[in-house]
Amino acid sequence: MLSHVYESFAPHHLGPRTLVNPSVQAKAVQLGMPLQSPQQLGPAPSEDRITLVVDSTRFVVDPALFVAHPNTMLGRMFSSALDTHSNERGEYEVADGIPASVFRAILEFYKGGVIKCPPSISVQELREACDYLLVPFDASTVRCQNLRGLLHELSNEGARCQFEVFLEELILPLMVNSAQRGDRECHIVVLLDDDTVDWDEEYPPQMGEEYSQTVNSTAMYRFFKYIENRDVAKQVLKDRGLKKIRLGIEGYPTYKEKVKKRPGGRSEVIYNYVQRPFIHMSWEKEEAKSRHVDFQCVKSKSVTNLAEATADPALELDARGNPIHTAIIGDRVPADMPNLDNEEGAVGGIPELFPANSLPPDDPNM
Repeated sequence: MLSHVYESFAPHHLGPRTLVNPSVQAKAVQLGMPLQSPQQLGPAPSEDRITLVVDSTRFVVDPALFVAHPNTMLGRMFSSALDTHSNERGEYEVADGIPASVFRAILEFYKGGVIKCPPSISVQELREACDYLLVPFDASTVRCQNLRGLLHELSNEGARCQFEVFLEELILPLMVNSAQRGDRECHIVVLLDDDTVDWDEEYPPQMGEEYSQTVNSTAMYRFFKYIENRDVAKQVLKDRGLKKIRLGIEGYPTYKEKVKKRPGGRSEVIYNYVQRPFIHMSWEKEEAKSRHVDFQCVKSKSVTNLAEATADPALELDARGNPIHTAIIGDRVPADMPNLDNEEGAVGGIPELFPANSLPPDDPNM
């Protein structure tokens, strides 16, 4: 059910009509000048009002509001270049999933170029709606009482743009180097501009990543200092098709501090470690198959397990869980064998090998 709430929006310059001053009207009659009617004074609004349905609420607006901003989604919808279809009532259902209160606030951008975020609307919700409607969201177009929320959203957008620059200028060349070696993943450590790496050629440090690369950039080091920026960077890399993404801070050896002699004459080099951000990503398509070795398994009849070879053979059980003993001619019947002759449901017990009463009685005539 659509609510019967109608809200009318028109440009500020098409505001309320002003009546003619009576003295000006009398003077115009004396001079023989044609008098305009009150309806003709000032620029006339467009008669092609349209009705937008958002979240079961109808908004009656002038399409000229949207046409003046052709880079927005509504500006493209109601421009002459696109053919926008209405429903059976001639209304346009737009902004699916956006609450009416948020859409009402965004309409203020088309009227005055500034969105005033009400306290009842979160800044993130307003930001997502602006992204959907292609309405600019920045410090010049949004006014908000919640400065923390506003600055957080602005920082997210700034971090996304800044990381795109880092990715293209500093990170991508190192990824290409890894790809040219045939690798399908890359591990990069971000060092400061004045960090120096001096490893002993004879005793290099033990690294967790075999092909770890470094980039000297104090700006990127400061960028990754914030957890929110690392989250933004991870999302950017996901959007670019990369996977197995890890971002964090790890210890990285920079230079040799001293050499210790261990018993036996073995030398141990002590390195100086600094905490620096790292980024790891992969572009491998078949990572599950690369680590799978397909051996043809043939079941062996030989017993290679000593415990299995010395273990007792497995017993077969009947329907009631009792062990089934296999009698062999010449073997003695076990003394603890249960008597199953009178058991209910039993077909028969285990017969004696040479029962005494199994012979026929003596015939007196014989």
